[in-house]
Amino acid sequence: MPRNGSPLPPKRSPSALSQIVDNVIPIFALIAIGWAAVALRLLKAEVGDALGDFVFKLAVPVLLFRTIAEADLDGSSPWTLWAAYFSGVAVTWTVGHLLATRVFKRDARLGVVAGVSSAFANNVFIGLPLVGRMLSDQGVAALSILLSVHLPVMMIAGTLMMERAERAVEGKAGQGIGAILRQVARNLVRNPLVIGLVAGSLFRLTGLPIGGIPEVVMDQIAGLAGPAALLSMGMAVRKYGVRGHLGPAVTMSALKLFLLPASVYVAAHLLELSPVWTAAMVLTSSVPTGVNAYLIANHFGVGHGLASSTITLTTALGVFTVSIWAVILGV
Repeated sequence: MPRNGSPLPPKRSPSALSQIVDNVIPIFALIAIGWAAVALRLLKAEVGDALGDFVFKLAVPVLLFRTIAEADLDGSSPWTLWAAYFSGVAVTWTVGHLLATRVFKRDARLGVVAGVSSAFANNVFIGLPLVGRMLSDQGVAALSILLSVHLPVMMIAGTLMMERAERAVEGKAGQGIGAILRQVARNLVRNPLVIGLVAGSLFRLTGLPIGGIPEVVMDQIAGLAGPAALLSMGMAVRKYGVRGHLGPAVTMSALKLFLLPASVYVAAHLLELSPVWTAAMVLTSSVPTGVNAYLIANHFGVGHGLASSTITLTTALGVFTVSIWAVILGV
């Protein structure tokens, strides 16, 4: 019997493929609408930034609070879930870095951006709406457990590797690991997602139910998280566009959409995750590259075009690849 959760519902009827399409198409349709709203100048690009702030600072934290506060985790340990997901990240990041530096002959800094772009899934803006639509609340709870560590792990790894690459390429004296960890810790203390997860965990310890007016208000705000996140993502993609490094970007997109979810899928089976947790991890790993890849590139002033192009390409192709993974998973 797989660990960490209950099994998925029984396999669907022969119309399962059409049901998968019905679940996946609306996700990417909302992204397309957001893109078109800015492209056709119905809305200014700044609206997408404001909408993204609403999602990140209010809607998703409320959703995470409610999910963790009410989740039935059956005493499951998160360690196997984290191990399965980050095993896939490590494999994909390493392959992306090596291909960028050895095959495409980019320097070590571009190699870091390539690795991040191939392994940093957009778990908040696309992963949460997708998992929430296709899986049970237990799937959303599993993704919430991942989100509790995903951003700090990825940002610390990306920053440390970029610091090392800059020393190798330009001979700069980088920050020490202590300074980097302190900076990340300061950011996490103020991070709305972390606050929502921690607050939900603390409330869960009280054993009190969420009911009455607070429940109604939270349900209304949490219900906006998915649609608003997808619309803002579409507006962001319009802003990033394809900006060069096309060969590496196509390669990193392939790694992101196929190698990362495949690696997570294999690791999840080896670690005997339940079908629900496996599906949640594979689905969220199959979504397009997150904007944090561009933010890392922007922070260090290198690889903007590669990160931007990968984000755009994976978002454009994601509707097809996510559908493929949903068929493989049978959800």
